[in-house]
Amino acid sequence: MALLHRAELRPSKLELLVPWLPGRPWFAGEAGAAVSRVAAYRFDDPAGEVGMETLLVRAGAGPVLQVPLTYRGAPLAGADRFLVGVVEHSVLGRRWVYDAVGDPVYLPALAAAVLADAGQAQEYFEVDGERQVREPSMTVSGSRTDRALPAGPADEVVDGDPTLIRAGGVELALVRRPVPASAAGPVPTGVPASAGLTIAGRLVGAWPGQDAEVLLAFVR
Repeated sequence: MALLHRAELRPSKLELLVPWLPGRPWFAGEAGAAVSRVAAYRFDDPAGEVGMETLLVRAGAGPVLQVPLTYRGAPLAGADRFLVGVVEHSVLGRRWVYDAVGDPVYLPALAAAVLADAGQAQEYFEVDGERQVREPSMTVSGSRTDRALPAGPADEVVDGDPTLIRAGGVELALVRRPVPASAAGPVPTGVPASAGLTIAGRLVGAWPGQDAEVLLAFVR
């Protein structure tokens, strides 16, 4: 479960993305335009130290973009390349925000969702000592496979669409501009193929206004 706080962030998550997104090779939309939230889902950090939230956003009138973020209470060593920015959280204090593909806690969480259908974290607030569950803004579902889940940091991250996270002989692909999950073939339409690799598991999702499932991530 993911404990949420009724807090103010300065700058907000979406404000933080306005200058960051146009510098990504997979960006599409209006550079400098306001970023709007479409939906979101979270994963759990077993240690309870790192927040993991994936935002589905638009820049202006652009297409939906998938942006997984991690929130940390201190800088992550060796991860300057993936730093999105720093925010002030009215409850937790200063938080360092990273593109999650470069954060070692994100890799096993994403792999578990794709290969073991681990699902998303249930979100809740604590009010007067009681839990108040927040309804998810979208649904996600993965595959059930017998493949071993990679653990620890990635061997290599290749930014693009999809963004490739390679670890222990497994290639996790995060689709930055989600495509229809119903696309036929071993590699979905709109997603570049890698020689000799086929899809071994998928993570798909949907949200109000997007009833047909889209592909969010896969392993090949």
